[in-house]
Amino acid sequence: MGLDLGERRVGVAVSDELGWTAQGIAVIHRDDSSSWLDQLDELVHQYQIKAIVIGLPRNMDGSIGPRGEACKQMAEVLQNRYHLPVHLWDERLSTAAVERTLIEADVSRKKRKKVIDQMAASWILQGYLDAQGGRMHV
Repeated sequence: MGLDLGERRVGVAVSDELGWTAQGIAVIHRDDSSSWLDQLDELVHQYQIKAIVIGLPRNMDGSIGPRGEACKQMAEVLQNRYHLPVHLWDERLSTAAVERTLIEADVSRKKRKKVIDQMAASWILQGYLDAQGGRMHV
C-alpha cells in the first residue's frame, strides 16, 4: 500500500498481486481525529496489505523538513498499529509530476483536485515497486 500523506487528505494506492503495478484506490479526508485511520484499517484489511510505503517529502537538497518529520512519525504509528513493514520513499516532485500529467491531459482544475492525492500515492508506490523489481504485494 502506498500513501501520500497530506495535512488534509491521504492518497492511497495498492499494487497488483504480483507487485508490478500500482493503482490509486482512495482519498481519505484527514481531520484532527483518528477516524481517518479507521478508514485506512478497512483498506489494509480489504486488500490484505503486507507492507506500507509512505512518501517522504524531502527538500531539494535532500534534507528533511517539518512535513518529512511528520511522515516519519506517522510511519512509526502505522508500523505499531498494523505490525507490518513500513518503508519511507522519497517523494520529491511526485505531486508536481502528477499535476503536470493531468494538465497535459487537459483535466480541469476541479477534477485534478479530486484525484491528485490518489495519483501521487500511485506514483510513490510505483517508484518503490520498480526499485524492488516487483517482488512484493504492498
